[in-house]
Amino acid sequence: MSQAPETPAEPGAEAPSVAASPDTPQTAAPPSLEEQLAAALAKAEENLDNWLRAKAETENMRRRAQEDVTKAHKFAVESLAAQLLPVRDSLEAALATENATLDALKSGVELTLKQLASVFDKAMLREINPVGERFDPHRHQAISMLPSEKEPNTVINVLQKGYLLHERVVRPALVTVSMARDA
Repeated sequence: MSQAPETPAEPGAEAPSVAASPDTPQTAAPPSLEEQLAAALAKAEENLDNWLRAKAETENMRRRAQEDVTKAHKFAVESLAAQLLPVRDSLEAALATENATLDALKSGVELTLKQLASVFDKAMLREINPVGERFDPHRHQAISMLPSEKEPNTVINVLQKGYLLHERVVRPALVTVSMARDA
């Protein structure tokens, strides 16, 4: 059997269409340029709106955090101040007593000192009393050196106690340090 030669399609002539069977899915026509542009503009507007909202939220969070830090600095010692008030009250009561004996005054001062020590403990404020310890320039301030039988650079006398707040030196201890006798 011989087949007829195929003739080239004429310009402007449509190609023969293949009948679509019910099984063949129909493809939708691609959106026009105007539709694509409208969709892109809507998406851009949505992204701009989301970005502006995120920027505003970030700015609000930054401002609130700054306010919190300012308040924390301003009221950081509020708890300590509240704990110190009874100590002050005790001292004022001791001074207000007209006919106090020396023993009564001494016992009142001792009780007040215990109150103050309790406040220091709660605030994590610890004393540095380094008698017999090796000199530490980070925690101690040497006022003088004296010849001693003790090992050189040992604290032999504390002139004023130092204090630590959570392991940070608030005030170094003023100390006298030993030096070799033959120096």
